[in-house]
Amino acid sequence: MDLFEEGPTGTNAPEFTVSELSGAVKRLIEGEFSHVRIRGEVGRVSRPASGHVYLDLKDDRAVLAGVIWKGTARQLDMQPEEGMEVIATGRLTTFPGSSRYQIIIETIAPAGVGALMAMLEKRRKALAAEGLFNADRKRPLPYLPEVVGVVTSPSGAVIRDILHRLRERFPRRVILWPVPVQGEKCAPAVAQAIAGLNALEPGGDIPRPDVLIVARGGGSLEDLWGFNEEAVVRAVAASSIPVISAIGHETDTTLIDHVADRRAPTPTAAAEMAVPVRDDLVVALANLEHRRRGALTRDLSQKTQRLRDLGRALPRPEMLLADRAQRLDTLSMRLPRALMAFAQSRRVRLGQGPAARFGPHLLTQVVDRRRQTLALHAQGLRPAVMLNGLKRLSSDVETRSARLHRVGARLTENAAFRLKAQSSLLQSLGPAQVLKRGYAIVRDDKGAVLTRASDAKKAVSLELEFSDGRMTPGKAAPKRAKQTDPKQDTLF
Repeated sequence: MDLFEEGPTGTNAPEFTVSELSGAVKRLIEGEFSHVRIRGEVGRVSRPASGHVYLDLKDDRAVLAGVIWKGTARQLDMQPEEGMEVIATGRLTTFPGSSRYQIIIETIAPAGVGALMAMLEKRRKALAAEGLFNADRKRPLPYLPEVVGVVTSPSGAVIRDILHRLRERFPRRVILWPVPVQGEKCAPAVAQAIAGLNALEPGGDIPRPDVLIVARGGGSLEDLWGFNEEAVVRAVAASSIPVISAIGHETDTTLIDHVADRRAPTPTAAAEMAVPVRDDLVVALANLEHRRRGALTRDLSQKTQRLRDLGRALPRPEMLLADRAQRLDTLSMRLPRALMAFAQSRRVRLGQGPAARFGPHLLTQVVDRRRQTLALHAQGLRPAVMLNGLKRLSSDVETRSARLHRVGARLTENAAFRLKAQSSLLQSLGPAQVLKRGYAIVRDDKGAVLTRASDAKKAVSLELEFSDGRMTPGKAAPKRAKQTDPKQDTLF
């Protein structure tokens, strides 16, 4: 049909299918807007399992759909969040499945410092609401750490300043975990370094640090953005080792400064926080030692003076002994006379009244007292009580006798069993049994048992004893063994 031929409706407009028209629009838009930069606010953000990112860019009058493919999303310096003002660069295209146009975003960045600050403030409030910035979570730093862990760039001036400051104040062992401190790889590398240093075993080949310093030199907000990422903040919060943050200069503030146990204005100040000054410690120790010696000297002087004061109130030792010595002399002079007087008085009393002391009436009194005592004891010796005691003793004797009989029988039975076993063993090991197994006893002409070949050569004649009799080598018939006492024939 001719393109200008009138159609069924009486017009000469061409007819298109829906797919043809959608393709034409798609080619037109992609041809006219193959590279555009769009400024707007991020609206709805969707991240499905495929890894692509779908979002809306909007202003006060319009909304534009946007797509960030998975490969591009992984390379972004920062991920878009709802409410951010951004500048997106890409190309326009259409999505025929829903009859809409959209932008395929290749790069996206905040529209300025204001947008970054707004996003930073939003993230700070969210993390603060979780309690990650609470003061009660912060731990004290060790006074003198053995090992200091440093997370920073190995080639910058920061690590040199830290090492120089540590060497000046108090040399300590330093473990450096090199990381990039700027760019898209900064945040995951710093988080991995903090977790890796915490995973070290105490006393291992690589010692576990006692304190960590996360440091970086100064820079813009974009340069320091890696230390505002949530992964780094959570890694510092989860660290079991105290962390000192030293990011940028004193005026620079990042989220890691809020979660760290201590914030240093500069990397050099972080090294000063980590270790004390060795010379100051030496001086302080010397002062303490001087004070200790002075205190001991003063205390000893005070106690010496106190002892002297108390000693003045005591009498002299010779005065204490003088009275005792004089009294001893006096008593020693009186003692002979007293002994003589005492002996004389006893001699007089013995000569005057021995009969009075040992007369019959005294013996009668003693006998009466003994009788009274005997009567008192006899009252407790009633026959019934004695019979009851005798019955108890008899019953106890019978019980013990029965037990003794049972024990004796059991001991006799055990002894008989052991005797029988020993007898069987003796019979099995006796000479007769040994001879039955093919052995023979060799005796000389005197009847002595020979056990060595040298003894047999010296003997005049030999006699062999078997299980069924004895014989002399060289004779026709063996002779029967003499009936002797078994105790004499045994080898044992």
